[in-house]
Amino acid sequence: MTFRAEWIARRCDDPVKTQLHYARRGETTPEMEHVARAEGLDPETVRVHVARGLMIIPANVRHPELEPLAIGGPTRCKINANIGNSALGSGVDQELAKLQASLTFGADTVMDLSTGGDIVEIRERILRASHVPVGTVPVYEATERIDRIEDLSEDLLLDVIALHARQGVDYLTVHCGLVAEHLPLVRGRVTGIVSRGGALLARWMLAHGEQNPLYTGYDRILEICREYDVALSLGDGLRPGSLADASDAAQFAELDTLAELTRRAREAEVQVMVEGPGHIPFHEIEMNMKVQAERCDGAPFYVLGPLVTDVAAGYDHINSAIGGTMAAFHGAAMLCYVTPREHLGLPDLDDVRAGIIAHRIAAHAADVARGIPGARDLDDEMSRARYRFDWEAMFSLALDGDKARELRGAELKDGDGGDEDFCTMCGPKFCSMRNTQLLEGMLPSQDRCGLRGEE
Repeated sequence: MTFRAEWIARRCDDPVKTQLHYARRGETTPEMEHVARAEGLDPETVRVHVARGLMIIPANVRHPELEPLAIGGPTRCKINANIGNSALGSGVDQELAKLQASLTFGADTVMDLSTGGDIVEIRERILRASHVPVGTVPVYEATERIDRIEDLSEDLLLDVIALHARQGVDYLTVHCGLVAEHLPLVRGRVTGIVSRGGALLARWMLAHGEQNPLYTGYDRILEICREYDVALSLGDGLRPGSLADASDAAQFAELDTLAELTRRAREAEVQVMVEGPGHIPFHEIEMNMKVQAERCDGAPFYVLGPLVTDVAAGYDHINSAIGGTMAAFHGAAMLCYVTPREHLGLPDLDDVRAGIIAHRIAAHAADVARGIPGARDLDDEMSRARYRFDWEAMFSLALDGDKARELRGAELKDGDGGDEDFCTMCGPKFCSMRNTQLLEGMLPSQDRCGLRGEE
């Protein structure tokens, strides 16, 4: 039995309370203590940040396999990997392979975005095999259950949300902030509504002439989340899908509604984070981060990218990592990875690997720049290993050591020379570090330049 299972068992006779509830009454939970150890923080620092809503610990009481982690506050920036099938391909085995790849390459959370096949079974298998928090978008399953989008209903959506919570989903993306009053603002956009959930709900609202059922049913959603301690990830249904639509009236109108919903969630003692754009020009990223923090009172910001150009098809993992580094430096708490296949198709295992590593680089670079304690330790160790030509240490320290080993091995003939003190880029004669090592005993002191004729 995991430490969480023991803790949950002690609470089974009481109504389930959330991490936010315990933090506010001054109690440090085992999840908070675990997070504190993992992040090198004082447990009281974690508790205070959770109590203020600046940090969340997504940890459904029905997910005992979980190793809790924190998102937001003075913690390292986290990475989410999206997996899940589509109606056109993939199944349980393929999605479990993607989950394993996500865990292997360092994703901090995963989202199951399945839209076809046996969605419930896929989610169950992912939950039971995942030690990291799992998120979902319930409107996808609700839509899969009906023939026409117009047949969606508030009751169906809430039933599906309750099912996800009972299964053990740790955080739910709900597009509650896109309300009917925002729809006229979409007119004239170059790429319209690019959020799948946002577009589905917009169609429903226009067909029925009624308000977003996730907005009208928000109090019931909060009750479900409070029962199982599910965190809310308030989806950005009007995020910009192109540079032309970035930072427009529609995006910021929805953000105002998300700020209202953030306050209501905190009042209900439900943990909450806010999702953000999208496609944003590089020079607008800092402003977007600051506006979100101000309007949503410091709630953790979970961003997709941002992608800083629209012309990187096939390389959008790099495009996204560039924007993600800037976003994380200015306070984004978690980056949703983008893969090379973004805008082109369903990612495969190689795409998952490339997306995760690119965004781990982005998050790590931001953590170093933010001065997160210990963030630069690996970089310094890597530099020392490079100077020693300690290839095995380099492979172990690299974010993707298998890739580094593969590329190093391809440079060697017949597998020989793995311990050589140079690489094939320079060779022994031109290797700068090798030459410097040969000079180490000859280097002059700082008060002398070592030139002949020096007085």
